[in-house]
Amino acid sequence: MLELVITLIAVAGGMGLVLLAAAMRVVKQYERGVLFRLGRITGEPRPPGLTLIVPFVDRLHKVNMQIVTMPIPAQEGITRDNVTVRVDAVVYFRVVDPTSALVRVEDYKFAVSQMAQTSLRSIIGKSDLDDLLSNREKLNEGLELMIDSPAVGWGVQIDRVEIKDVSLPDTMKRSMARQAEADRERRARIINADAELQASKKLAEAAQQMSDTPTALQLRLLQTVMAVSAEKNSTLVLPIPVELLHFLERGARDPAPAEEPKKEPAPKPTPEPTQKPPVEPVPLTEAPDLDSVTKTPELGALLDQPSTEVR
Repeated sequence: MLELVITLIAVAGGMGLVLLAAAMRVVKQYERGVLFRLGRITGEPRPPGLTLIVPFVDRLHKVNMQIVTMPIPAQEGITRDNVTVRVDAVVYFRVVDPTSALVRVEDYKFAVSQMAQTSLRSIIGKSDLDDLLSNREKLNEGLELMIDSPAVGWGVQIDRVEIKDVSLPDTMKRSMARQAEADRERRARIINADAELQASKKLAEAAQQMSDTPTALQLRLLQTVMAVSAEKNSTLVLPIPVELLHFLERGARDPAPAEEPKKEPAPKPTPEPTQKPPVEPVPLTEAPDLDSVTKTPELGALLDQPSTEVR
């Protein structure tokens, strides 16, 4: 009899241990447990730690509360300024209401993914190419708002949405490269022109200062000669005064005095056989040269001639 009692106790203890093991559940720190009892939600979500359920009656579903990083596949669309682009992004979200995430949507991850793709295509169609390339912060905020509006009812909170890359056609890339090159060339020309303007102003001031003191020009010339002679080269620099060049130019412009042409004696007339008195011929003078008459005197020769006063 005692042995039967001990056997029953052992069997009951074993069954109790089995039931206890079946009833024990462990919820991790980043999870929450939603309890379904006979198909109905019972109580609040179970916190992290050890929890007990009724075996064969309760079902405990664990929901991950960590932030999920979900890449959005590249979406191809046409921008508002008729440019075909491919844009991909990434969404950061997490579950804030485990009960709604299990009850109100079949698969919240798939739902968020589809909503993100649809919103990204909508953003592409409403934006210009310049906004996609340079004003991404504003587009990220708009995309986050579009995804977060329906996700609130699913117990999901969108933390952040980022546009990763914008792919352009090769023709558009070449056009943008030419535009950027032209803009850089324009800025370089403006900078060079500004430098030339400043240099001309400084040179004008220096020339004005040297005109007041002509010796400064000679000193500057000597400094230039010293700077050139300091280099190890085989070039010899000999400065020539500017006045000498003007003198040589004036001498080259003045024409040499031309000799007066000699007059040839007139031929003697031969008497005619008739009885008429001979007519003496009129002596002919040599006609002046047409080029010397029509030739315009040089401006340098006119300036060099002394002025005559007419009374």
